[in-house]
Amino acid sequence: MTTTTELYKTVDLAEVSTWYKAGKTTQFPVGAGATIKYEDKQIAVFYFPRQEKWYACQNLCPHKLENVLGRGLIGEQDGVPKVACPLHKKTFSLTTGENLNGDCPAVAVYPVKIEGDYVYVGFAD
Repeated sequence: MTTTTELYKTVDLAEVSTWYKAGKTTQFPVGAGATIKYEDKQIAVFYFPRQEKWYACQNLCPHKLENVLGRGLIGEQDGVPKVACPLHKKTFSLTTGENLNGDCPAVAVYPVKIEGDYVYVGFAD
C-alpha cells in the first residue's frame, strides 16, 4: 500500500518523461498558487511575476498532511523563492523543497515550463 507521502518525489529536469499540460498561463493567479491534479497527486503551481518564474511542488504539507500549500503565502527568504503553509507557517523552498524552518521533511518539487500560452509540469513516470 502506498502512503500519501510516498506519492511525492522531487523530479529533476533531466528525469522528466511526461510534460503535463496544467492549463493556460491566464488560468493561474499572479503572485499566488493554484492546485492541479496529475494522476493521484495534487500539485501546487506558483507564478512569481517579478522574476517571471514558475514553480511547482506537492500540495501536501508534510507537517500535518493537509493539502494546503497551493493556498500558501509565497515570497523569498535570502533570495530563495518559498511557500509558507497557510495553517502553521512552515516554509519550503520552491527550488529544492527544503523546509526552511528546519523542523519537518522537505516537499517534492517539479520542473515547470511555458510553451506558448500553456503551463506544463514535468513528471518522471
